[in-house]
Amino acid sequence: MIELNVAIKNKHYTNNNVNRNNTVLAQVDFSVERGEFVAIIGPSGCGKTTLLNMISGIEKCDGHLITYDKNDEKKQEPYRVGYIFQQPRLMPWLTVRENIALVLQSNQYDQIELLLTQVGLAGKGEYFPRQLSGGMQRRVSIARAFAINPHLLLLDEPFNSLDAPTANRLRQLLIDLCKQRGTTVVFVTHDLQEAIYLADRILFMSDSPGSIIHQCNVDIPKPRQESGVSELKWQMQLMTRFPKITLWKID
Repeated sequence: MIELNVAIKNKHYTNNNVNRNNTVLAQVDFSVERGEFVAIIGPSGCGKTTLLNMISGIEKCDGHLITYDKNDEKKQEPYRVGYIFQQPRLMPWLTVRENIALVLQSNQYDQIELLLTQVGLAGKGEYFPRQLSGGMQRRVSIARAFAINPHLLLLDEPFNSLDAPTANRLRQLLIDLCKQRGTTVVFVTHDLQEAIYLADRILFMSDSPGSIIHQCNVDIPKPRQESGVSELKWQMQLMTRFPKITLWKID
């Protein structure tokens, strides 16, 4: 597990066709403690995926500050970042086992069967993605992300578009794996109930250009229930205090 520190003044893309910049993020500053599970919630198009891509290194972040364990000067090995995308992003011409092996060294291949067992896919290593359901493909993507034993795990609406029972099972799987590994997590969603169920803390983003407009600790004991009495009460109290928060406004 690691500590994450993010300080982004603004992030924009240049549109040469209209000769102007499109700003997608503005004044995004937050930290994530070691082993903390932080959910980021906001409307579509507010820059949540761009933010994750910047943290992961996929997107350039020149002039911005994204650091891990800023007080740990003795760290020698590179930090391992796992990323679970909106889609499983499996290579269709590779088997399940081969898709997971992509992120491993050859001397680590013996871990694959244990990983598949942990995500409920024992014996499916020789299957191809087309032979699996959507939920099973997501399980492979979760196994692949945990295969590197990540210090930091990023998730971009990974359960979007799944049926409710499958999404519920995968959320519980995520909870179990994170608890076992003590992984630091940044989880992007637009579903407030999902954020309440999973997170230690929730960051709320405004509409584009996205910025952090509010954050709060979810002080409900774990394990939690999806849409349980305590969870719904907490949500109601939040909405009473900030009635416009799901409109991505505080005032």
